[in-house]
This record gives sequence, structure tokens and C-alpha cells, in this order.
Amino acid sequence: MLSRVPVSSRFSSPDPLFGEVAPEIIEDTLIHLAMENERHLSVLPDPAGCFREARAVEFIFLLSEKWHLDQPARYQAVELLERFMIKQVEQICTSPRQNVTGGEEGRSQNSLQELIYDTFVLRLVSCIQLASKLSLHYNAVNSDTALKFLQSLKYSYTKQELLESELAVLETLQFQINVSTPLAYIELLLEVLGHNGCLLPAKPLHQMCTQLLDFFYLRRDTIYDTLLSIAIENLTPSELQIAKFLIVKEDLMLLAVGIISTSAFMLNPEHWKKVVDHLNCITGITSQSISEFSYAVLKHIIGSITPKQHHRR
Repeated sequence: MLSRVPVSSRFSSPDPLFGEVAPEIIEDTLIHLAMENERHLSVLPDPAGCFREARAVEFIFLLSEKWHLDQPARYQAVELLERFMIKQVEQICTSPRQNVTGGEEGRSQNSLQELIYDTFVLRLVSCIQLASKLSLHYNAVNSDTALKFLQSLKYSYTKQELLESELAVLETLQFQINVSTPLAYIELLLEVLGHNGCLLPAKPLHQMCTQLLDFFYLRRDTIYDTLLSIAIENLTPSELQIAKFLIVKEDLMLLAVGIISTSAFMLNPEHWKKVVDHLNCITGITSQSISEFSYAVLKHIIGSITPKQHHRR
């Protein structure tokens, strides 16, 4: 029979505990996440990333803070909204066209677009609600709380409409809402680094990573614009180069190693090169790619080019 664990010991801190998982479990999980990332990259829709727009992300972050949600929930909410909105766009593009005149088809698509626009804030709140229910580390956002917030913005939704909105998100995503976020990749790689003898302590490195991940989400497009310019050594990429770069922008493993590398550099530049070498061995991502990602992030934080110079000494 399972022993009962005191509530205070289970929920006293939402921070992850590093060094507590068996190596074989870590290895299996790393393989699983790598395969999940590859599957994700193999079926990227054209609008991928379009709905992680900075204002929507900031809205989600601020609302998550207001409702005392931890960081996994805010990232999950952003990714839920992104996936849901892409599905909505796909539905517009594939709406029935049989026996419909050009004018009727245009009106049908316009009505769908208007519906998406009119319900965007409602759907955003629903994504936060759903994300809040995926973890036991904090209270789920209930209908009363969400409804009170929407009413403060002068929306006149009912509790029934709020529940129907949650169901609409769930059905559109075929109830597949518990997907890995960049934070899951970061935390797993930090666990691997610890087992591999990384000299930097995991807890401060994790704290720095979450702060940088917040910053990255808010400056995502400009950081990737910088990274693309570095990759092609040109400030004015072609449309084809931009299209091909989508796979880089959606690579969660690259994002995770880039955030860890940047965090390591900010905490202890002397150990940075060793951390990059470790990340290269773990993921197969080249040291040059990792250092270029760190350069792109730091360029938007402090205007530094140090990691790039550091790597090429």
C-alpha cells in the first residue's frame, strides 16, 4: 500500500529536484523527447510560430502571474494557443466549397475570420485554464475567476459559454493538450548535464534558464531574425531562406541548448565552453550552432558579442 505523503512536503516548492532520477530513465526520456521533436519538425504547418506574437505572449504571462500560475503553465498556455489558432486557420482554408459561389465562399470565410477575431481573448483565457489543470503544483483557474476577469474587460460571456470555449479548444486539438514545452527539454538537459559532471550547480542554472526563456518568448521574432542573419551572413534574407529557416525556429532541442548555453555564460563564462561541449555531445547540435544561438540572445539583452568571440579563440 502506498504511504501518504504530507501535503506540505509535496507542494512546498514547485522547483524541480535534480539528481533524483535514475540514469536509464533519463536516457529513455531524452530519446523520447528527441523523437518527439523530430516528429514535430517533420510536419510543420506553414503558419507555425505566427501565433506566438509578443503581445499575446505578454498577455498570457501577465494573466498567469495574476492567477499565480508557475512557469510550466504559462509556456503550456502559449503553445496551446499557438496550436489551436493554427487549426483554426486550417479550418478556414479547408472550409467546404462545393456548390458555393465565389461571393458565398468569401462571405463564409469572412464570417469564420470574424468569429476567430471576436473570440480570441476568450480562447486565450481558455488555453490558460486548460494549462492550469495540467499540473498539481498550483490551483486550477476555475470558471468564476476566468469569468470575473473577462467581465472586467467588458465581455458579457456566461459560464456556459466559458465551458463551451474550453471544450472547443479540446475538440479542435483532439484532446491532445499535454505536449512538451521548451522548459521540459531544458529541465531534462540540465538533469543530463548534472549526471555528466557539469560544474555549474543545477538550481541557479535552472533559475537563469527560466528567466531567459521568458525573455526569449517575448523577443522571439527579433532573436530569430538575428540568428538567421548570422547563419546566412546577410541582413536581407530571401523569401526562400526565410521559409527554410522555419525548421530552425521550431526546433525545441536547439532552443533548449541555446537557452542553457546562454544561461551558463551569464552565470560563469569560464565554464561556458565546457557546457557547450557537453550539450554538443548530448544532442549532436554543433558547438558553432549553440554559440551562435547564445550570441543572438545576448545581443538583444546586453548587445554583447562575447560568446561568439569566446568560442572562436
